[in-house]
Amino acid sequence: MTSRAPDPRRPFGRLLTAMVTPMRPDGSLDLDGAARLATYLVDEQSNDGLVINGTTGEAPTTSDAEKEALLRVVVEAVGDRAYVVAGVGTNDTRHTIELARSAEKAGVHGTLVVTPYYNKPPQAGLYAHFTAVADATGLPMLLYDIPHRAGTPIATETLCRLAGHDRIVGVKDAKGALAETSAVTARTDLAFYCGEDALTLPHLDAPHRYPDQADDRGVRGRRRRYRVGPAPPAAAAVHRHLPYPGRDPGQGGARPARPAVRTGTVAAGRRDPGRDRPAAHRCRRRRYRPAGAEPVTEGAPATVAVEVDTRALAHAELNEPGPLGDGALRVMPLGGLGAIGRNMTVFEYRGKLLVVDCGVLFPDVDQPGVDLILPDFSPILERLGDVQAIVLTHGHEDHIGAVPYLLAHKNDIPIVGSQFTLALVEAKLAERRIEPYSLTVREGQTERLGPFQCEFFAVNHSIPDALAVAIRTGAGIVLHTGDFKMDQLPLDGRLTDLAGFARLGAEGVDLLLSDSTNAEIPGFVSPEREIGPVLDSIFRAARGRIIVASFASHVHRVQQVLDSASEHGRKVAFIGRSMVRNMGIARDLGLLRIPGGLVVPIDEAMTLPPDRIVLMSTGSQGEPMSALGRMATGDHRHVVVEPGDTVVLASSLVPGNETAVYRVINQLSRAGAFVVHKDVAKVHVSGHSPAGELLYLLNVVRPSNFIPVHGEWRHLRAHARLAVESGVAADRVVLCEDGDVVDLVDGRARLTGHLKSRYVYVDGLAVGDVGESLLTERRILGDGGFIAATVVVDSVTGKVVGGPTVSAKGFSEDPAVFDPVIPLVTEALDRAALEGITDPHQLQQIVRRIVGRWVNDTYRRRPMIVPNVVEV
Repeated sequence: MTSRAPDPRRPFGRLLTAMVTPMRPDGSLDLDGAARLATYLVDEQSNDGLVINGTTGEAPTTSDAEKEALLRVVVEAVGDRAYVVAGVGTNDTRHTIELARSAEKAGVHGTLVVTPYYNKPPQAGLYAHFTAVADATGLPMLLYDIPHRAGTPIATETLCRLAGHDRIVGVKDAKGALAETSAVTARTDLAFYCGEDALTLPHLDAPHRYPDQADDRGVRGRRRRYRVGPAPPAAAAVHRHLPYPGRDPGQGGARPARPAVRTGTVAAGRRDPGRDRPAAHRCRRRRYRPAGAEPVTEGAPATVAVEVDTRALAHAELNEPGPLGDGALRVMPLGGLGAIGRNMTVFEYRGKLLVVDCGVLFPDVDQPGVDLILPDFSPILERLGDVQAIVLTHGHEDHIGAVPYLLAHKNDIPIVGSQFTLALVEAKLAERRIEPYSLTVREGQTERLGPFQCEFFAVNHSIPDALAVAIRTGAGIVLHTGDFKMDQLPLDGRLTDLAGFARLGAEGVDLLLSDSTNAEIPGFVSPEREIGPVLDSIFRAARGRIIVASFASHVHRVQQVLDSASEHGRKVAFIGRSMVRNMGIARDLGLLRIPGGLVVPIDEAMTLPPDRIVLMSTGSQGEPMSALGRMATGDHRHVVVEPGDTVVLASSLVPGNETAVYRVINQLSRAGAFVVHKDVAKVHVSGHSPAGELLYLLNVVRPSNFIPVHGEWRHLRAHARLAVESGVAADRVVLCEDGDVVDLVDGRARLTGHLKSRYVYVDGLAVGDVGESLLTERRILGDGGFIAATVVVDSVTGKVVGGPTVSAKGFSEDPAVFDPVIPLVTEALDRAALEGITDPHQLQQIVRRIVGRWVNDTYRRRPMIVPNVVEV
């Protein structure tokens, strides 16, 4: 590989796929088909690496010469665009070595060696087998640990020993034993690839598309199957860079939709969604179609005083709430308070639950290694049978991203939302093989979900089909706005339903929960229409390529880019899996208008003159693995930013992302691009209402009680002040944090208790295994590195018989830097031996104390000290 530097955590890329071996009807290899299939898997499916002759079952049927020929063809086909790993495992060590050397000659980038089938060797035999193969070539090697097929697992201690070999870099793990994996990764640098589909597929963020499947959404696609052979060529009128051809002239016909309902009676043992749900008879099981912060402030805020302050009320004074009284409504925010993201609110009435939104929070720099942060589901996990539905206000990740994780506990909970929102959610669920029950609603519609009568209202936001929901129960009317703004000239003509809110206000709103994101910003939001002329001026002035980065769900902004590109004679290529998927969904639903011939594949775009192309990309928030992030670092497979390029960041900054965004801007500027962002031109308007619009809503709705939601603490407090200024009684404005419980009784909202609520971290395949203590250790490692001190002592006398040796990672590049501390450790241990101290734990603490004090005195640094005392 010459075009990328291997990541030691993923030495063969993030998504490493075992490629089937195409065979002809007569049983011979189809080498041309192999080349086409490999190219398809890499270029169309975004695989980082391919395993050839590996784990798909054909290897025993091909000769050694055929295996080498297949490797040579695949290496030539994918070039340096992906890693090629050769499966070389056999029952014979000598034969495996021969295959490994042959693979090295073919030019592969690594080998995959499986535990010898059927032989059931002891662990010492496994160690000898794997090290002999690793010694035979200069290639990095993956171990394939698949005991249910090979009969023998690779033990933890054996894996740790094998990690000492400089060419054994990782494990393809088919055991799914996360505790064992954690134990190995804690002690070694081995990378782990999951070889168990049931564990892998729910967590992959790459498109799962098999060769006969062009769609990665799972909304209308047929069941996907592996095809032995190359992918079929696309029809002439079908653009493969979008999931389906659109409805516009010249773009091909839309793919026919299959029925989305399952006929027949409810299967035995499955909960009948119609029971106790008057509206649920319209919910249908969607048939599975697999698809190719600031920390929360301590203390529980109480009611806002007249000065809009909060009383100091420690959580020690808030116990778990008691039983809910008859006729009372309970509100339990499990996320969305104190940070932008993780939005989730649970309503309880007469023993039934209703969930509004279920989103994720993206980690910040204080949470290293974390991929996502989920709401804490524990308060409702034992009551999932009482959940009547999950109502989704719109399709942003901070409102829908955690739905698959909740449905993993109980997959027949209905999800309710608008057409576009459900299409986005179903695409995520299809990738995880979850078949949801769903009910599509639109503005003006009313549905009864158990004891909750829900009325839906149109709201304007930075994504189509956003909704607010009014929840009617015997306790009163609650209005949850979701995210909204009041653009009076929206591009899609869909206004926030102020008339509906006014009607609701006249009826009497007992509790309002409202979006607080822009509560500190005065005035009213600018219309989206003002962005169009700014983009036109940028397009008119640009002489080279134009790269526009936006949220992958911002259909309106993409439409403006398409309109400007068409006006100025430029073609558009979509870059980024989520951008391609979401725009395909939007087009199929009629939310995005694409003139025929305007959108082209990225490969074609790269052949056009620079002044004829616009690249519509993800990465507006500085995400390092996004398309724009990889362009900024020079790692993108297709696009290299050059002088003369114009890059437009058409988005706002999500709080917490400022550093990452400005880092990308600097990297793009260094490459010679002219970067346009919100600080230098009006290329984005917010999707959230500022203070003037929030006051307007408060005056229209005139709620009896108010809870600000969706915001950091500064936003929640600012919104609380607005509510008091608008006339809401100060003692009826309730500031909450995640886990607080508010009961609406006799028309009054009161804070009545607190449920334990924590951040649930997703780290790779692990959900909830990472806690605050582990993050603290990671931060220490990131700030100061670690020092390992090892010493061998006599188990009887405690005297030093070997070492000590001191090594470090992330501390110093000079190995001699620790020479002065070694005699200090030896002296301290000798004194301990004279005092009769032989307990290994006590000796470890002595080593830790001596090394830590020396490092602090010498360098004024505080790395992690890892002492290791070995008794002999």
